Amino acid sequence: MTEKSFYTQSTLLQVLNSWGLLPRTTAHEAVFRVGEGEEIKDKLPGAHTKNLFLKDDKGQLWLISAEQQTQINLKALPKVIGSGRLSFGSEDRLYQALGVRPGSVTALALINDPDHKVRFILDQRLYEAEIVNFHPLINTATTALDQADFRHFLNKLGRDYRVIDFSDV
Repeated sequence: MTEKSFYTQSTLLQVLNSWGLLPRTTAHEAVFRVGEGEEIKDKLPGAHTKNLFLKDDKGQLWLISAEQQTQINLKALPKVIGSGRLSFGSEDRLYQALGVRPGSVTALALINDPDHKVRFILDQRLYEAEIVNFHPLINTATTALDQADFRHFLNKLGRDYRVIDFSDV
């Protein structure tokens, strides 16, 4: 069996630039979870994100990208998104689906899912943010995109996604 080939930080940024997008990437120490690296985030304008890679009991994979302060009720979410009971996806499943490791989960990893096996949910607050910040497939950098560029990225990938106001869930 051959190893699946994934985009890396450098190839991702090359693609974004080739599409005419204007990513602004800042290198920093590794940040593994929300609440870490606040001194880094304080220097970067825009909405900072938390990204959850989930699997439901029917085997469907989900990626949720939300503004870092957004509260997500995983027990109520299945009814809203039409999934089975949700749990966090394993490290191996994450890597096979999106080509990233825990701590580096990001909406930009959707570039590594050309078959659209992972369903994408976007937080309303993030959808409305002028600038969004994501790890560029690795947690030792943050890439900022203007909202228009982020939506252009999703359109170039042909991604369907749902916007959810988590304050209602």
